[in-house]
Amino acid sequence: MDEVLGYFDQLNQAWIPKKDWLHCQLALAEGFTNAVRHAHKDISGDIFVEIEIKLRSDSLEMRIWDFGPFFDLQAFLEANADKDNRFAGHGQGLPILQKISAQLSYERKNDERNCLLIIKKFSLP
Repeated sequence: MDEVLGYFDQLNQAWIPKKDWLHCQLALAEGFTNAVRHAHKDISGDIFVEIEIKLRSDSLEMRIWDFGPFFDLQAFLEANADKDNRFAGHGQGLPILQKISAQLSYERKNDERNCLLIIKKFSLP
């Protein structure tokens, strides 16, 4: 995780509000960790989780690609919308991602990969 965040931090710009950058770091850490722990838990070590980042003037787009089984993100978020998981120790990452992102989706693509899309809009100065 340190290596992933180290590469990611090279994209940080002085004009990005600090709170927004921290949210972006959290989103990357949660998304990547979920892909490794859940989607790739039964997959050979030579199959990698891929990360794509696009920095725009008003937002940051992250795509985290995995080869695991499909997961219905919307159904999970809807089923857990009213649950208080603050003390559960797990299961909090996706609801947090939903709160801090402008867009959050998880789709199965034609190449048998899944793509977690996270878009974080930057606060106005």
